[in-house]
Amino acid sequence: QVQLVESGGGLVQPGGSLRLSCVASRSIFSSAFSINAMGWYRQAPGKERELVAVIMSGSRTNYGDSVKGRFTISRDNAKNTVYLQMNSLKPEDTAVYYCNAVYLSGNAWGQGTQVTVSP
Repeated sequence: QVQLVESGGGLVQPGGSLRLSCVASRSIFSSAFSINAMGWYRQAPGKERELVAVIMSGSRTNYGDSVKGRFTISRDNAKNTVYLQMNSLKPEDTAVYYCNAVYLSGNAWGQGTQVTVSP
C-alpha cells in the first residue's frame, strides 16, 4: 500500500504563490513496479473533485484548463516527491488539494491540504 503525505497549503492573498509537496512511501517513476503517474486534484465546497495537474512517465504533464499557465507540476525522483507550484492565485482556486498516485496494482490518495485564497 502506498501512503502519500501532502504539505504546503495555507492562506494566501490573490495574486500570491504557494508550493504544495506530496511525498510518496514508494519510489516514483523508477520502474514498472513503482508509481508511474502522480497528480493533484482539488475539491471546493459543493463541487466535484477536479483534475489540477498530472505528471506521468517521461515527464509528460497535463493540466486542467483553469490552471494552465499559472500552475506547474514537477517531480524529484530521489525524494519520491511531486510538487505543485501555484502562481497568480485567484479566490476560485480555494479548495482542498489532494495528491494522487497511480501504480501497477492500484492508486492512492493523500489526506488533502487546504488552500485558501482571500484578501
